[in-house]
Amino acid sequence: QVQLVESGGGLVQPGGSLRLSCPASGSIFRLTAMGWDRQAPGKQREFVATIGSDSITNYADSVKGRFTISRDNAKNTVYLQMDSLKPEDTAVYYCHAVASTYSDMNYKTYWGQGTQVTVSS
Repeated sequence: QVQLVESGGGLVQPGGSLRLSCPASGSIFRLTAMGWDRQAPGKQREFVATIGSDSITNYADSVKGRFTISRDNAKNTVYLQMDSLKPEDTAVYYCHAVASTYSDMNYKTYWGQGTQVTVSS
């Protein structure tokens, strides 16, 4: 199995910044795409950003130019740098990773438990 644990969430004022981290651990054979989704209160979970094993990135229009996704392949970790935060960015942020393991070579998507980001003055 693969475990993902998000960290770095918290309370920040509008215009501020936060950096989320999410290391993947377990019996990982290969990691491919990693990314972030979010879910605001009373809303459906939505896509935020992804990054491939080739470091090609993709962003939701709502975060383009403000958020930056990156990864450290040596540490199996994905990051989300969030700048110019707005109140509408308030949500629980979930990381995910597509991986195969030594016990199961089929690629599956794994999810973390989420970290709360609150943007408020």
